[in-house]
Amino acid sequence: MEQEQQTQNYIKITAEPLDLLAINRLVQRDTAGAIVNFIGTTRDSFEGKQVESLEYEAYVPMAEKEMLKLCQHARSQWDLQGIAIFHRIELVPVGEASVIISVSSAHRADALQACTNLIDRLKETVPIWKKERYSDGTCSWKQNCPGCTKHKQQQ
Repeated sequence: MEQEQQTQNYIKITAEPLDLLAINRLVQRDTAGAIVNFIGTTRDSFEGKQVESLEYEAYVPMAEKEMLKLCQHARSQWDLQGIAIFHRIELVPVGEASVIISVSSAHRADALQACTNLIDRLKETVPIWKKERYSDGTCSWKQNCPGCTKHKQQQ
């Protein structure tokens, strides 16, 4: 396998449902002893309110550029092989994946640490915005930052 393919990054922002098995195939390498996945899904409630769906918006060119920077940073910290970061935009119903991050490495520790770092940094730096839609007809934009609880209510 060529070195370029061995360390390839796969970045995608799409309105289509995410396919975990297809994404795993992208990062699978014969030299990889571990593939670690993070799958962020739409849950059915938040702070006691019934959630019907999430809606994501992104500034796609900048988001893709930031996602690539995340991959480069992760590669500088850990010995990784394949990295895939796929994120949905538009409407994501309850139970469906909004984001999948898959990382392969020769050993599990690198893949586990990198995957955790990638989702944390994605939420901090990538220009993707989330709106929760509730069963009572209201919605709320959420900030993508750790520990943030502030949000703007919309009717």
